[in-house]
Amino acid sequence: MGMQLHAHIQLLLPQTPLPSLPRLSLSPLNSIHTQCAPNKGNFCGLRTVKKLRKRDLCIVSSSSSPVWDGWAPENNSKAPSLSDIFWPSAGAFAAMAILGKIDQMLAPKGISMTIAPLGAVCAVLFATPSSPGARKYNMFVAQIGCAAIGVLAFSIFGPGWLARSTALAAAVAFMIVTRAVHPPAASLPLLFIDGVKLHHLNFWYALFPGAAACIFLCLLQEMVCYFKENLKF
Repeated sequence: MGMQLHAHIQLLLPQTPLPSLPRLSLSPLNSIHTQCAPNKGNFCGLRTVKKLRKRDLCIVSSSSSPVWDGWAPENNSKAPSLSDIFWPSAGAFAAMAILGKIDQMLAPKGISMTIAPLGAVCAVLFATPSSPGARKYNMFVAQIGCAAIGVLAFSIFGPGWLARSTALAAAVAFMIVTRAVHPPAASLPLLFIDGVKLHHLNFWYALFPGAAACIFLCLLQEMVCYFKENLKF
């Protein structure tokens, strides 16, 4: 009976061999799976595939963005010229020299125009004039808003770590919401909270000395850019 059934099945099967289809390899994981399948009884295992996928992701991420890329200059950046070095440095020197002379005139009134954040403002304006932080909108909105936040935090919490941390967090949130990110402005709240000589300004601190000095720095930046473009060396 078994021999008759076997012969009957052979008669029903086609006698011509079927054409073999080319084997497609859709991904590196596919080829790895087919290679390890004979060793596992035609089954590679879900755990092995997960490990391979994790390893492939690590290889791709490490090859596209190495860990040490952030510790080296940009590959496409060229060496700065003498003009690129001289004019930003000259602008920063002129800014602090003129503000220092203004301080001497305002000294009898106990007012100072030279505050530490203006050094960072000079670096942004003169060294990277085309960056988002050097935009006039970003500068003045961030300077006025962050300074007012510092005064408000000091009025509510007084001096101390709570006022500093709250003011800094609120200043960062304010710059993000208003789309006016200007990093030097984040130091204005801390400067007011810790600067006893500034407390008498109260909310006038939002305009002076930060915003008032930035007007002068913007005018000086335009002069530096003009000289840099017309007096190349």
